[in-house]
Amino acid sequence: MRISVSSDMDEPVARSLLAELRSRGHEVMTHGALKPGDDSQWAPCSASAARDVAGGTADQAIVCCWTGTGASIAANKVPGVRAALCTDAYTADGARRWNDANVLALSLRLTSEPLLKEILDAWFAAEAGQTAEDKENVAYIERLD
Repeated sequence: MRISVSSDMDEPVARSLLAELRSRGHEVMTHGALKPGDDSQWAPCSASAARDVAGGTADQAIVCCWTGTGASIAANKVPGVRAALCTDAYTADGARRWNDANVLALSLRLTSEPLLKEILDAWFAAEAGQTAEDKENVAYIERLD
């Protein structure tokens, strides 16, 4: 899977994220502080990663900032993106399953390396829900763009 990753800071969690994704066999594209010379402010780098998803050059994205909140807000401004700030595995599972989230937002401050692995395990194991209610809600969100 092609995954676009952004971070506004070159923090150990962000580096662990890149290593973990690559060890799982994903192709990783970087933005912000993870790409030399790129704009590392949380809004531009998160939007760049989200645009990769919206434009089809990435299957999913993971956007990071200190709290994860700004990164999720910026990503959600890109039409076609459904970004979810996840601080635990249960939320990551639900975001994929019930919301068909295609962008994961993470807090650089709150996410430890063991928690990161749990969140990624849940995120990648879950699939978009196939119930009529799940599909109707995602379709409704798409019409809001």
